[in-house]
Amino acid sequence: MDKKKYVSLVLVLGSLTALGPFSIDMYLPGFTGIAEDLNTSVNNVSLTLSSYFIGISAGQLLYGPLLDRFGRKKPLYIGLLVYILASLACYFVTSIDYFIGLRFIQAVGSCAASVAAMTMVRDLFPIKEIPKVFAKLMLILGLSPMLAPTLGGYITADFGWHMVFLVLTFMGIAVLLASKFLLPSTYQPDTTISLKPKPIISNFLSVIKQPQFYTYAFTGGIAFSGLFTYVASSPVIFMDIFDVDEKVYGWIFAFLSISFIGTSQLNSYLLRKYTSEQLIGIGLKLQVLVSIVFAIGIFYDFFDLYGVIAMLFLFLGCLGFCNPNTTALSLAPFEKNAGSASAVMGAVQMGLGSLASVAVGIFVTDSIFPVTMIFIGSSILALLILHFGKKNITNENLQKTY
Repeated sequence: MDKKKYVSLVLVLGSLTALGPFSIDMYLPGFTGIAEDLNTSVNNVSLTLSSYFIGISAGQLLYGPLLDRFGRKKPLYIGLLVYILASLACYFVTSIDYFIGLRFIQAVGSCAASVAAMTMVRDLFPIKEIPKVFAKLMLILGLSPMLAPTLGGYITADFGWHMVFLVLTFMGIAVLLASKFLLPSTYQPDTTISLKPKPIISNFLSVIKQPQFYTYAFTGGIAFSGLFTYVASSPVIFMDIFDVDEKVYGWIFAFLSISFIGTSQLNSYLLRKYTSEQLIGIGLKLQVLVSIVFAIGIFYDFFDLYGVIAMLFLFLGCLGFCNPNTTALSLAPFEKNAGSASAVMGAVQMGLGSLASVAVGIFVTDSIFPVTMIFIGSSILALLILHFGKKNITNENLQKTY
């Protein structure tokens, strides 16, 4: 594959993976304005974030079999059209209940892009290159939380929060056109795959039962739920507790995303000397340590705004070591049903993320301490799953992923 084609593929696949994060992050600065306009509370507005995560989790399972049965492009186009229409409907919304429902539909559409992107990475690149490609996608993906809330903060301040969803509508159209004209057809439809419920469930179960898959998918999903916890709680932390405005919030969010981007790229360099398995262990141990220090500091009131930003910067940096590697190791054993494997992995990750965001809506009101406790719990649980799950993975199977 020549360099020009390689760069083009990575950029388009990156835009597919970035569509969901833009939809999550861009409207965050408008939470207070949304609550005022729709006559509700900020905590109720956070349910639109939870419904989005639930929609992505459910949608992953829908698109996985479709991508394997009909090829990669047709289900992708349908999902993007659903996303575009739902985004446009959000522009006109006047009720929090309708807003929550539309965000669910928007998510179901957007996750076609993320599942297709992960699946096509498995189709297009050699196994040894997959962690490096995912690291590059993390770079593009990492630009989303840098650009989205900053852009969203300015749009919200100058034009109102509704305008954010009009921008997302045009983004969806642009991604659809890029997918149509720049992505190759990477996979021939497999007509032997049944779309009846029983074979689909059986296929999903066969993926989940694979030791390498469940070990790294659940390790990565639980560890990565810390990111969803941070995203869901950040409007409360910065705009309510520390009383910053929309534009400042956007810049803080952008700054913190540098940490995740930086370690994702450092991970790509470290893969020359260390295995993905080793880097996951290092990242999780650091994540546990940072979470405990953060909790102690909040409990004893050591941290002001800058201290909280510093601790979140360190915590998010740990995630950059885990996510690209757990994703690559989860998908490595699959070739024929890579779409279903990507879907199950995405459903696990987003399902756990939705639980974390719901927990934030329930427990995080006027204190950061519950956030730190979620960080500690998820980090320790991920480390335990990694420790015990690795015992069920044969050396021969794991060797295929390096």
